[in-house]
Amino acid sequence: MSKTTKTVWAAGGVLWRPTRDGQVEVAVVHRPDYDDWTLPKGKIDAGETLIATAAREIREETGQQARLGRHLRDVGYVLPNGNRKRVRYWAARALGGEFEPSHEVDELRWLDMATATEKLSYRLDRAILTEFDRLPTDVHTLLLVRHARAGRRSRYKGDDRLRPLDRTGRHEARQLAGLLETFGAERLHAADRVRCEQTLAPLAHDLGVVTVPEPTLSEEAYLADPQRAHQRIREIAWDTSAIHAVCSQGKVIPPMMRWWSDQDGITLPPKRNRKASVWVLSIHQGKLLAADHIDSPLAHTDIDVES
Repeated sequence: MSKTTKTVWAAGGVLWRPTRDGQVEVAVVHRPDYDDWTLPKGKIDAGETLIATAAREIREETGQQARLGRHLRDVGYVLPNGNRKRVRYWAARALGGEFEPSHEVDELRWLDMATATEKLSYRLDRAILTEFDRLPTDVHTLLLVRHARAGRRSRYKGDDRLRPLDRTGRHEARQLAGLLETFGAERLHAADRVRCEQTLAPLAHDLGVVTVPEPTLSEEAYLADPQRAHQRIREIAWDTSAIHAVCSQGKVIPPMMRWWSDQDGITLPPKRNRKASVWVLSIHQGKLLAADHIDSPLAHTDIDVES
């Protein structure tokens, strides 16, 4: 009888920081058990998303708090026991911390791109670093969120603008708060619908901020005047003083993303745009360079997410 193989998932990142001369250096770590130099990464814990895994493993292996950004790529290889391992990587901006050697990682070095490429022990790690270097490092993140679940429109008897999240939606909103914080969300915007505002309410509470109402980003307003909505999302994207999270509706986000990708010449992955899903947009000087999609936090984990 043939042995059944399984896939072991892990996550990590290219941890980077700017230097005083305007360049970039990245962190590589040494693992004494393998005597190798690699990028910080580790296996997913039960009930954890890969996004949470990446942030946790970077923190545990380097001592650095990190803000995730662009999804870089997934890599896969066969383990000695015949199982497959898949690792998902993000760009990760170092926010500060102190490295402490451990039995798993005993050394960390901050290196320029060329030196890091030479230092890494594995071809797949070097491929991740190449993808990281493909776009400007200082891309700005914008998070575009579809509101969480709010029951059926046909069953709600009042003004639909006031339809609240249901029990599942409230749980999704709480899960989204942690996810959006991992990507550095600081300023919040929501279409002027109660369900959009409530989707960001747990994060607004955690951050101690007020969510800005965005009347041009509701479904009705978008249908009436999509150009105004496009102008408004561009205005938010141009503001690089903070990372913005914008919550809107199911008949706004897909056509807006098609318009934006056509304008700036990128290809979007085919995604369903489920409730409580998120687009992580990488923007440079107002131009959309990359768009990664994250499914609802209640859709098991984010393992099925591709960029």
